[in-house]
Amino acid sequence: MQIEHRKKRGKPAEPVKTPRESMSCAHGSQCGWPVSRRDFVAGVGAVAVGAAMGSPAWAASAVDSQATDPSAGSEVPLSLTVNGEQKQLSIDPRTSLLDLLREDLKLTGTKKGCDHGQCGACTVLVNDRRINSCLTLAVSIDGDNVTTIEGLAKGDELHAVQQAFIDNDGFQCGYCTPGQIISVVALISEAKSGAASIVTRDLRQAGPVELTDDEIRERMSGNICRCGAYPGIVAAVRQVSGKSPTQTAFEDRVRGDSSAAF
Repeated sequence: MQIEHRKKRGKPAEPVKTPRESMSCAHGSQCGWPVSRRDFVAGVGAVAVGAAMGSPAWAASAVDSQATDPSAGSEVPLSLTVNGEQKQLSIDPRTSLLDLLREDLKLTGTKKGCDHGQCGACTVLVNDRRINSCLTLAVSIDGDNVTTIEGLAKGDELHAVQQAFIDNDGFQCGYCTPGQIISVVALISEAKSGAASIVTRDLRQAGPVELTDDEIRERMSGNICRCGAYPGIVAAVRQVSGKSPTQTAFEDRVRGDSSAAF
């Protein structure tokens, strides 16, 4: 509907309605419609949506879908040992281990970075093996032992890896540092047990694996540091493994050489 305004002297403009659109009838004469085609289409759509939403069948199907969803509003028991403390919990079965630690147990040292298992900021130890907690359902590790960054130090005494990161400037903003440190703790254990990596030179050799810079970078490749503190992290791992930081790592850190990244 189009509206035209006519100005009258001394009075405000009043809207004047123009005639409705007309269509040709079967005998060729003009037929005046009470509504425009646009209003008609809009009205039909509104009636169709309203009928569908108010349909008893639609409402029943929605109720049935909620009733058949096993995770809707249900909780399951969970038993974990977290940093040496036994935890008895009741949680939504869809809860990730990361959310359980941060939201339920208030252990916020473990960070949520990408939430897709790509950055390593959420790394924790489960039965002394490192995992991405953002990709792990808490119910899948029922009865297991979890260690987070809060569980490494003994009172005021820092873990050797924590101290090595401080000594070698293995961090900058610190957001990824908890995951980095947890990964290094696991890395040292893996190398001592003889677990090989893709860059291990002799896969037939039994016993501990020598942690060269290439080995360290490969084994830490799942942990991203956006600040670029990789040379300091490599130096920290070497310190903990009983080797002095390499001169190359120190020079790379001074130059800001990106080739030192994992």
